Amino acid sequence: MEPPLTFQVLATSTERLDRFLADQLSISRTQSARLIASGAVQVNKEKPRASRCLSHGDLLSVRLQDLAGRPVRTIAAYDHPLDVVFEDDALMVLNKPAGLVVHPAPGHWDDTLLNALAARGTRLAGSGEGRPGIVHRLDKDTSGLMVLAKTDVAHRKLSRALSNRHVERIYAALCWGHIDDPVEVDAPIGRHPKDRKRMAVLATGRNAATRVEPVARFDVCDLVRVKLATGRTHQIRVHLSHIGHPVVGDLVYGGGGHRRVTGSQRPRGVALEKAAPRQALHAAELRFDHPITGESCRFRADWPQDLRPLIAVASNDTDLLDRDNLLEYLGFAK
Repeated sequence: MEPPLTFQVLATSTERLDRFLADQLSISRTQSARLIASGAVQVNKEKPRASRCLSHGDLLSVRLQDLAGRPVRTIAAYDHPLDVVFEDDALMVLNKPAGLVVHPAPGHWDDTLLNALAARGTRLAGSGEGRPGIVHRLDKDTSGLMVLAKTDVAHRKLSRALSNRHVERIYAALCWGHIDDPVEVDAPIGRHPKDRKRMAVLATGRNAATRVEPVARFDVCDLVRVKLATGRTHQIRVHLSHIGHPVVGDLVYGGGGHRRVTGSQRPRGVALEKAAPRQALHAAELRFDHPITGESCRFRADWPQDLRPLIAVASNDTDLLDRDNLLEYLGFAK
């Protein structure tokens, strides 16, 4: 019998165990649940429930042969262009386009970012075991910067830095309404009690903190600079909706969209919503210390092309469609 796969949780906390294992092992959630139910999974040498949430330092042991002949999924090649911002032997930084799922999951087993990396011939940390070196994720319809680890050492150090809040992730977003001053949003986030595909601010949720700063004011919306202190699922979208300024184009947490706009500005709201091809959220800046050299790294990705028309409509200025360094021009950079 092969020895079990063992690994330690580096994040501060995780979602429930069955979801966590499905992500880490690139297997379906059904297979993950089967492993747990059969006793093939131990957490700190104890048999856990599938609903258990893990904590930093927890030690997992998994007997993969208990999948009863079902192999761990391999990452199939998917020919898709990638915008590589930086790459060396330890890591790579990508500017992910909207519409691309990061990790294989039900409905997207063969057309994800990891599949595109496989077609490119890029090996990430642990990729031979089906546990690729994803340090953090972006939603399918969120664009922008991601860092991925190519070695186990880089993965471990970057994950620890992320857990210790030493990785700065700064987003640009268009949100409905106007924010006059910086806002610190400290509101716990958990799975919505009635809709498992959504998240919500809940007293029983995991701690979540977001800083929102106004950058540019338009007629019915603002461009804001959002800095994550934690990394919960859908955190920015949930928090902006929670304070009454949901992301423009967000079909899940949009809070009524253009119907929030009243009076003479209603047509502007309708035009803005029609111009939104997706949620107007972009990971614009990423800062961290290189896990091997210790060098300070800072990367920027300008406002994406698919959201340029949205900015033009919001500002009523078509000159912004072709302006270089648009975010810097609008005062986003610090």
